[in-house]
Order: sequence, then structure tokens, then C-alpha cells
Amino acid sequence: MRIQKITLFLSLLIFTSLYSQREFVFFGSYNWEKGSEAVYVYELDTETGKLTRFASSTDVINPGYITLSNDGKYVYASSDAKTLNYGSVSSFAFDIDKKSLTFLNKQKTGGENPVYVSIDKSGKWLINATYTIPTISVFPISKDGKIDPMIQHYEFTEGSGVNPTRQEKAHTHSVVFSPDFKSLLSADLGADIIRQYAFDENLNQPLIETKNSINTRPGSGPRHITFSADGKLAYCIEELAGMVSVYDFSENKLKEIQRIATHPDKIKEGFESSDVHISPDGKFLYASNRGKENNIAIFKINADGTLESVGYQKTGGKHPRTFAIDETGKFIIVTNVGTNSAVVFKRNLETGMMKKIGKPVHIENVSCVKTKMYK
Repeated sequence: MRIQKITLFLSLLIFTSLYSQREFVFFGSYNWEKGSEAVYVYELDTETGKLTRFASSTDVINPGYITLSNDGKYVYASSDAKTLNYGSVSSFAFDIDKKSLTFLNKQKTGGENPVYVSIDKSGKWLINATYTIPTISVFPISKDGKIDPMIQHYEFTEGSGVNPTRQEKAHTHSVVFSPDFKSLLSADLGADIIRQYAFDENLNQPLIETKNSINTRPGSGPRHITFSADGKLAYCIEELAGMVSVYDFSENKLKEIQRIATHPDKIKEGFESSDVHISPDGKFLYASNRGKENNIAIFKINADGTLESVGYQKTGGKHPRTFAIDETGKFIIVTNVGTNSAVVFKRNLETGMMKKIGKPVHIENVSCVKTKMYK
């Protein structure tokens, strides 16, 4: 009898743990003027994939990219994107019980057009990249979630590429931590460079320049980067070439081992590849294509980390700038900026293929998306 009671108790505990979790989806949008909604929070039904509106904020302009603190209490945005001679990073407090998203503060980036923001695992540091005036900036984060003034800043005044229209100068497009948070990679679309920095959260200026930066293929236009869970492989999507480059990172420096197209062979030009993510189970990689294609390219990840194309999925809209895979791995949420829609797809966990479910959520000029599971 006692064993039965213990078994029942453990079953109830597991059941309660599973079903007490709630997952939320955070969107940014190009709202263009203060006073209109810019950051949105929706709750994701992890059984059906339905999105239900939960909270929003009107306190910033044009959040081009967002991220969250590890505990999910704070949301950070690259704000004032596409604003002439200006850029900022902003912080918000998210409270589930109060169903609120509260603006905390913002700081200047020292560059123009912020496009990417990352937080280290300690929650003490925020790293931002700006595109038009190309910079990387580092900000301390206080215990109350507010962003302190910038303490480290790199501006890239040299560098260009072979594409005269898009690569007339450097254009920093992302800042991505390795899984161990000891390295930071930054893709520069304009100069065809992936810059590598060492990172030490205990230093007053935590970014440290290294000699491990690499030049990518001429005209490739590296944009976003994602790592395998063990940090031994890095995958970079190239906007201008429409390719994903696979790198060995096992020795803490990038070594190219494969380069594979994100589009069918019949597509010869006009590439606008944008975002890249790996499924939580590590079996599949997904890459978004805008422009002529408006789809997600789906790849199987082989045992050696190389990619094998398995198909494509139309995104149900135009200009899929970013997408996110939810923490259960069951759903992919795509932001179609050109058609003002966020679309949810269900993943086949065995094949990696995607199927559109439910009705698209209307969000004006939706620019970015992140997900977070809360207990």
C-alpha cells in the first residue's frame, strides 16, 4: 500500500510539474512612432499551438530584435532601429501574475540601426550590434533589470565586400554567445567577416579581442549564427549568397567543413536568407528565406554536423525576417514582416517537416520573435 501511495504521489508530482509550465511568445514590431504598440506577449498553448494575447508595451520605437533574461523576468530590445543617426537598447519587466510588460529604461548604443541583442548566462551583461553605423556595444545590467550606460564599444570604420550595393562598408548583423559563454561571434554582412571575441563575465570590460576572426566567402553576407548544444559546431546563414556555412568550433576557432544552399537549384539570384535555428533535439536545422521564396529550408543534421536538405515550407506570408522554435520543440513561430503576420507551424519530430496550424496572428510590421517556458 505504501509503495502504491508513493507511486501515486510521484505521478501527481510529475503531472503537476508538466502542466504547471506555461510558455510565452514575445514579438517586436516596427511601430515607427511612440505611443503605438511595439512589444507584444502571447501565451502559447503547447498542445494546440494557439497564440493568445497576454500583454504589450507602447514605450519604445522599432524594436528590431529582442531577447530575454535566463529567468524570463526581463525582456531586452534593440530599439530605435531604422532611425537616422541613433540607436538604443531597452529593458522591460515581465510579470505573469500581473499580466504586464513594464518599460524600465533604455541606453544609447553609439551606433545606428540596432539589429541584434544578446544576454550572457550570468545576466550581468548585454551585448548589442548595430548595422548602419556598424558597432558592437557592451552594457552592464543591474539587479533590477535596468541597463546601465555602455562601458565597451567597437565601431568598424574599415571593411567592405564585393557587392557594391549591400557591402559598401561594414554592417554588423549579430552577436551570438557560444554555449559555454566563453566566446562571442559577430557576423558582419558588409565586410564578409565573422569576428570572434573571448568573453569573461568577471572583467570590467568583458569582451576581449582575439586573432580567431575569419573572412567568409566573398559576397556571402554572413548574417545570423547558431551553435550546436555542445558548442562544437557553428552554423552561419549567409544573406547575400543564400547559403548556410557549417563550421567546426571544437578548438575554439571556426573551420569551415560544409557550405550548402538554402534554396532549390532553380533559384539562381535574389537571395535574402535571414534566420537560422536548431531544433531542441539537435536533429534538424531550419533557415528562413525572404524575397522570391518566403519559405523555411529544412535540413537534417548528420552525425558529423554536416547538413542534408530534406525540404521546404512556405511561411504563409511575405518576408519571414525571424522565427523561433518553442522550447518543447513541437512548434515553429514565423514572423512575416511584409504581411504583418505571425504564423505557427507544428513540427514532425521524426522527419523535421512543418505543417501550418491555426490562424495567423496579426501584428503590424512584426520584426522578431522569442519564446520562453515558465514554471
